[in-house]
Amino acid sequence: MSDTNELVQRYIAAWNETDAAARRAVLAEVFAEDGVYVDPLVSVRGRDGLDATIAAVQGQFGGLVFSLGGAVDAHHDVARFTWHLGPEGAEPVVVGFDVAVIGQDGRISQVLGFLDKVPAGV
Repeated sequence: MSDTNELVQRYIAAWNETDAAARRAVLAEVFAEDGVYVDPLVSVRGRDGLDATIAAVQGQFGGLVFSLGGAVDAHHDVARFTWHLGPEGAEPVVVGFDVAVIGQDGRISQVLGFLDKVPAGV
């Protein structure tokens, strides 16, 4: 995948995919097999780890959807983007931003996630 915007859009789509097999297929497309995902709540390595993380988030925030909060900013092999999690078309419940490193194969090799707005008790 050569277009960074498309890569990030597909990555966000993986976070919204509730069918486990379809989600794993999207992750195989966009996330390196040994990729690393780190945010304040979790640190995992590999597609299986990220898949389990996504499933847990979906379980905690069922019915909410991820969306881009603005344009993807990228240079060289690095992209940063704000994302929202909330009811479709409504004010987000959670807001964060990710910095993604893109490997030579065009897949995301590392995601460093930050949380800017989180509901109490999470």
